[in-house]
Amino acid sequence: MTTSPDSVVREFIAEHRAAFLDDLSDWLRIRSVSADPTLAAEVRRSAEWLTGALRATGFPVAEVWETPGGGLPAVFAEWPSGDPAAPTVLVYGHHDVQPAARADGWATDPFEPTVVDGRLYARGAADDKGQVFFHTLGVRAHLAATGRSAPAVNLKLLVEGEEESGSPHFGALIRERAERLAADVVIISDTGMWSERTPTVCTGMRGLVDCQIDLFGPSQDIHSGSFGGAVPNPATEAARLVAALHTEDRRVAIPGFYDGVVELTARERELFAELPFDERQWLSVAKSRATLGEAGFSTLERTWARPTAEVNGIWGGYTGPGGKTIVPAEAHLKLSFRLVAGQEVAKIREAVAGWVADRLPEGIGHEIVFPGATRPCLTPLDHPALQSLVRAMGQAFGEEIRFTREGGSGPAADLQDVLDAPVLFLGISVPSDGWHSIDEKVELDLLAKGVETAAYLWADLADHWGAPGHPLDQA
Repeated sequence: MTTSPDSVVREFIAEHRAAFLDDLSDWLRIRSVSADPTLAAEVRRSAEWLTGALRATGFPVAEVWETPGGGLPAVFAEWPSGDPAAPTVLVYGHHDVQPAARADGWATDPFEPTVVDGRLYARGAADDKGQVFFHTLGVRAHLAATGRSAPAVNLKLLVEGEEESGSPHFGALIRERAERLAADVVIISDTGMWSERTPTVCTGMRGLVDCQIDLFGPSQDIHSGSFGGAVPNPATEAARLVAALHTEDRRVAIPGFYDGVVELTARERELFAELPFDERQWLSVAKSRATLGEAGFSTLERTWARPTAEVNGIWGGYTGPGGKTIVPAEAHLKLSFRLVAGQEVAKIREAVAGWVADRLPEGIGHEIVFPGATRPCLTPLDHPALQSLVRAMGQAFGEEIRFTREGGSGPAADLQDVLDAPVLFLGISVPSDGWHSIDEKVELDLLAKGVETAAYLWADLADHWGAPGHPLDQA
């Protein structure tokens, strides 16, 4: 009787599952909290541990990379296919974790992995060590099923050490190492699925531009009885800016803001609508009593695929007890803008700056500061690399794979821009995993599905786009 590749993969995973979890638990015990300077040595120890584990997996190249500007270390690994026509795949994840302590309310020690009812509890179990580490068993299962001594693709890994601290040095790192990181496609394994029962693939993330606007009026606070109503008030002008930020139908009113926006297709809207979305439950998580947003779009469409403008903070003048009848000297605003595919960071900054300047009266000075920004990224549903991922995931889960997007922002766009490669998202985490919260966990059966997906994916990519004349970058 012929043994199918699927059964070989599943038998291999079952045979090596216990050892895999033991190794993952060893890694999870390392307190690689990038936000805590006193734990910088632990972050480095985490990088060194992973480097050793990747070498033990079979990667002929596994290195700790120092980051520009004295940041915390990343890990790079590479395993060439040996096939001249093989596509090159770069897998991204991170090995740093959020702070955690038993005193925060954890049921167990966050850095002593504990298995309860098929769930592995530990800081980093889902975000992101578990999702990085499933690739080690996945590539070994791939080799077992195909009989190869090297992967069917040129496989690279980049595992960052500062993602939980905002990736302050990541852009500089990938620009500096762009030649080593060159790839036909990027796989992000730092994401999740809709739920345990609804496996999904994320197809994009929104970008982000934020700013602080400082408004200046009189050179000091002045008496509102003597001068109020006769001189410009910066607090009033801050309120007027906020009031003018949106139209009546909740669209962003800044001229040029929607230029270039890639609109949702009818098929994408249908696919979003098919997801089992419970708006009441969503509102309970959002701690809100009602939904509100751009007219003509559903809640999921608003949070995943529409650009937005939010007032993050507004302050100025007297805020103490009682009254103080003044015209304040200054007022301040913090705004953030989520961007979608087709919007450019530089153009949005220019549009916002111009809008602010045009709306302020004479006598109000202002400064506007834009910190770092993140570009949006989106892979079309019909992209052949995405279809490879969907097939591999469907093979692992045995059911139809649906599609989501991510409303937040991350380093995916940096990788897409610098490497000029499409970005795919392979994650098996679910909302109940508690990222950044107490009792973070990963579902062990879903973790095994991640291993299985990776085992199928490399062969599918090579089979469909490894032949001459069919490179991924021409898909």
